[in-house]
Amino acid sequence: MTSRIVAAGEPVTDHWAVLGLDPGADADALKRAFRQQARRWHPDLNGNDPVAEERFKQVNEAYAVLSDPRRRRAWEGGEPDAGGDGRSSSRDPFASGFPSFEAYLEVLFGRRRREPAASEGGDPQRGDPQPGPAAQPHVPEAGPGGGVTAAPPSPPPVTAAADSETIVELSPEQALEGERVELELADGTVVEVWTPPLAGDGWRLRLAGVTPGGGDHFLQLRVRTPEGLRVDGLRVLFQLPLSPAEAVLGCRVVVPTLRGPVQLTVPPGSSSGRLLRLRGRGLEWGELRGDQLVEVRIVVPEESRDDELALYRRLLELAEDA
Repeated sequence: MTSRIVAAGEPVTDHWAVLGLDPGADADALKRAFRQQARRWHPDLNGNDPVAEERFKQVNEAYAVLSDPRRRRAWEGGEPDAGGDGRSSSRDPFASGFPSFEAYLEVLFGRRRREPAASEGGDPQRGDPQPGPAAQPHVPEAGPGGGVTAAPPSPPPVTAAADSETIVELSPEQALEGERVELELADGTVVEVWTPPLAGDGWRLRLAGVTPGGGDHFLQLRVRTPEGLRVDGLRVLFQLPLSPAEAVLGCRVVVPTLRGPVQLTVPPGSSSGRLLRLRGRGLEWGELRGDQLVEVRIVVPEESRDDELALYRRLLELAEDA
């Protein structure tokens, strides 16, 4: 994050940079940038990202300052920041937890969802129905054949909540930096999600309660290359198939990496599951650089020649005699 130095000599967060805007952007651009960054860093949408909570607080503070003319003038003049009521803004507004993303936007921008009418009671100021006697089913008058009671009304249908899942393909670079993903749910709802930085192949991101009926939607991330490399954070994983003879005797093989193929020496007596490390062949993040792990996988042919089977039988006899 960038900072600027004011006359007093103390670093102050560059709120424009936090929102990804050029200084002096208009109110519409400010709102759009805030919505995008707030959605990207909201803790509910970034459960696997340890820095999301702090970044979300910075985004909230940046919008609070830049959207308030008095606080913005004070910030641009290098004066100590104060909240909208004139008191210091150092108190953490999220000390007691984070609201859901939609509820957060509703409160911030003054919008309200339409609430379903209550089955009983109401608010006269909103025009809701007032409490009254409960409706009774109609009972026909008794005739010569005896009394007849109407059947009670059928209960409303219940919609079952069902979870759903989408596979999201990412390149190693997109997984490293975080990527904007837009998907359409079964009911036509379009959801925008930012994947967390340093994501890995096989990660599942949960969008709580967004499917019809209130179920969850999961995003399964797939971060792989055509050569068979799998990315997990800064690490790169590769499975190396070997014949039994290569695993027992050792060999030299060529394996792919993100920066081209390299030669690797497999030590004799390597069993399936053994990990061989190629240092510095993973992804880079600032001054950090990950490794590539090569996992040995012994592969047995489905069909073997008679002479090969004879050798395996002899090996088995030697193992039993040992």
